[in-house]
Amino acid sequence: MALAIFDLDNTLLAGDSDYLWGIFLTEHGIVDREEYERENERFFREYAEGNLDIFEFLRFSFRPLRDNRPEDLERWRRDFLREKVEPIILAKGIDLVERHRRVGDTLLIVTATNELVTAPIAERLGIPNLIATVPERKNGRYTGEVAGAPSFREGKVKRLMNWLRGAAVGLAGSTFYSDSHNDIPLLERVDHPVAVDPDDALRRHARERGWPVISLRETESL
Repeated sequence: MALAIFDLDNTLLAGDSDYLWGIFLTEHGIVDREEYERENERFFREYAEGNLDIFEFLRFSFRPLRDNRPEDLERWRRDFLREKVEPIILAKGIDLVERHRRVGDTLLIVTATNELVTAPIAERLGIPNLIATVPERKNGRYTGEVAGAPSFREGKVKRLMNWLRGAAVGLAGSTFYSDSHNDIPLLERVDHPVAVDPDDALRRHARERGWPVISLRETESL
């Protein structure tokens, strides 16, 4: 039994759930469309370019959590999963997860996207363990702040190391699947790093290091 770690957005999903959550909020009139679309596009571009200020982004993306009742957020999240997430779940991603499940591997998603969005996605995929960015809550309401370290870049490594202290599995024989150069710090820590439909920077790095490069969207490996 080994640890099988999966990035979520653009790895097991054919899209970015954090970005799509913002689109959902604008489409349903929950946030100001012009401002939110402009900032959502900017942060998405900065993420792809590798220069995202994660704390600036989190202050922006957690505002709707702070400004709305938890019961409304729960209702909107159910609609979001049906409308935006279900159509982008990759069948080959499900198959990959199931291959690891059949051999008894410990399944874990490690994602920068927040727990509100990703917890039900992990449940839908049948992955029992999740490390995600945690929105702070006090007195039953979201504060708009982040609790602990964001699960982003080197923060993914830090959060994983903390998680492993209470787990019955270590990094020996571990695999990590990701599409993004932002995940190179964690890909460097596992025994079997795998680039999945990678961005250009990760593709170059993977080929330099001799890592496998696969696709969950095409019929053959890249």
